Amino acid sequence: MSNRVPPGSPTGPLDPSLSDSERLITELYVDLRKRVNKWAAYTHQTAQARMGYVGQHLTSVVTGFRGDKSGARGRDLILPNGKFAEIKTCYRVDQLGQCNNCRARVASIESACPVCNSTDIARNDDSKWLIGIRHEEEFAGILEPESYYFVLFEFADVESPHEIQASIWEVNPKFPGFAYCMVDYYRNIRTRSSSKAPFNLWPYSLKFCLMRPMLIYRSKISTVNDDIRTEVFPGRDAPVLCKLRPLPDYARSNNLTLSKIRQLSKSLKISGTVPKKTKRSALEFVQSRIDLEETSSEMVADKAAFALYFREIKAHLGKLPEPLKSRMESLLTAASC
Repeated sequence: MSNRVPPGSPTGPLDPSLSDSERLITELYVDLRKRVNKWAAYTHQTAQARMGYVGQHLTSVVTGFRGDKSGARGRDLILPNGKFAEIKTCYRVDQLGQCNNCRARVASIESACPVCNSTDIARNDDSKWLIGIRHEEEFAGILEPESYYFVLFEFADVESPHEIQASIWEVNPKFPGFAYCMVDYYRNIRTRSSSKAPFNLWPYSLKFCLMRPMLIYRSKISTVNDDIRTEVFPGRDAPVLCKLRPLPDYARSNNLTLSKIRQLSKSLKISGTVPKKTKRSALEFVQSRIDLEETSSEMVADKAAFALYFREIKAHLGKLPEPLKSRMESLLTAASC
């Protein structure tokens, strides 16, 4: 079988070839299916060959827990004592870009525009994790998983395709940042939506950082020589908290209003009056007191989650399905202490 690269320009027609069709089937289907099946037999994750499912296999190998052999709707990780965990994968690698000069589409593997040869390229990295809650039964069980694992494949530098970064964060769904967010999504955001689309959780965003995600795994993958450098691995390295950025960085967040900033200041028992001129000045004031008091990042995240979500979810708390209702009551009792 020929090893030649198929001919054809980026804009011209392909050269139909029986041998190329067989080579493509071999490399992109037969070989891939064999490799996926081998790992599926080991991890008990789905044998479907999709990039999203690579995150499930990787999380099994990293954590040591197998899956239940299903895809999107099963229990992604089976833990001891009847417990389980969920895995969400976001794949930002190979997103299509656009030439800023002629507006032509540019693939991530292209260093210049295939039409006008410009190197002024707008690279996209806006994919996100999706958390779907389709009905009341799923909503009632949203906090049942022991953990949620968020897997992210992205370019280490979106402007350069030479290194891919693979990361896994672990989130405890019983933390306020996750629990409050899910209630707000299902009872408020989804209720007002005609599409009933899943919740969009962007990596590194304010809502993600409020969930207190712990980085348990990170590797860097060279696209030049396929070298893999593992920087964080469970058992060898301590997990790393994905901390909130300095609060003024979130001044443009529509969810973080002045009244909520004042609520955050009150929850943190900060003395002094929060400036009312702008959100940035208010956040600078609160951040300065946080730095002065050396308040823990975990406490700031929990109090900020309460300030961000409580007013939106308060009216729904008494109508939540069990066992979600009792778990939320426990969280709110702890938040008031």
